[in-house]
Amino acid sequence: MLKGIVLSNISNLYKVEVNGKIYDCNARGIFKNNEISPVSGDLVKIEITDEEKMAGVIIEIEDRKNYLKRPKMANLSQIIFVVSMKLPKPDMELLDKQLAYAEFMGIKPVICLNKIDLEKEDKVNHIYDIYSKIGYTVIKTNAKDMTGILGLKEYLNNNITAFSGNSGVGKSSLINALLKENITEEGVISTKNKRGKNTTTQVKLYKINENSYIADTPGFSTFDINEIDKKDLAKYFKEFNQYIKNCEYVDCSHIKEENCGIKKALEENKISKERYERYCKIYEKMKSKKEY
Repeated sequence: MLKGIVLSNISNLYKVEVNGKIYDCNARGIFKNNEISPVSGDLVKIEITDEEKMAGVIIEIEDRKNYLKRPKMANLSQIIFVVSMKLPKPDMELLDKQLAYAEFMGIKPVICLNKIDLEKEDKVNHIYDIYSKIGYTVIKTNAKDMTGILGLKEYLNNNITAFSGNSGVGKSSLINALLKENITEEGVISTKNKRGKNTTTQVKLYKINENSYIADTPGFSTFDINEIDKKDLAKYFKEFNQYIKNCEYVDCSHIKEENCGIKKALEENKISKERYERYCKIYEKMKSKKEY
């Protein structure tokens, strides 16, 4: 048996990388019986059925660090949330939902402020300061002139990284700049063995270097966070978490209650008013959904 990583799944034919070679593999029938199937990012064990044709069969899926339902993938270690400073304008509510989801899933978030050439420096720095003070890694980029690209690339090492953001924020330009290839239009990223092109809408992993992959995903568009209970939302606004213990009520929503630790921290300028207001909006939307 050989160990490898699932790069993609097209019509139940899995591309599995093993020691730099890519095998086309079917999955053993036992997975269907157990209602589990391999997904991109899975670490698997395979048996080679035809070395000449680079064919094999997946016989075991190793324990997953995490599993995302939409888009389907496993063992993601990092999400780079791309925020356009202009064209389109920054969607800060979406960013805060994304960050809460990453905290919930235990996946490291990195914030990328892109198209910084289109916005005034003080507006870029305002967003940068809010999130860097919380403790998030924030990178300023402009893919067109390669500003910040080398710094961003350093964060890809030894990670399986997905890029997330609204349409038009510059995800494709960033990935192309990082890899110096027009891969997001052609649907291919060169690897050492340079095997073919792949334009599927499924999640695909592309190898950058040893133990480093970029996930090309069709998902993360609406970023529904239904998996998080609204009463737990504040836990995943990580700068709020330390103040929850100061709330008088155990089930405090941190919106209308008296003697709320988070509202007190807000009054003392220990947390961002903008972040708090977006927390309230997200909470109320989650509450409205549950009531229907």
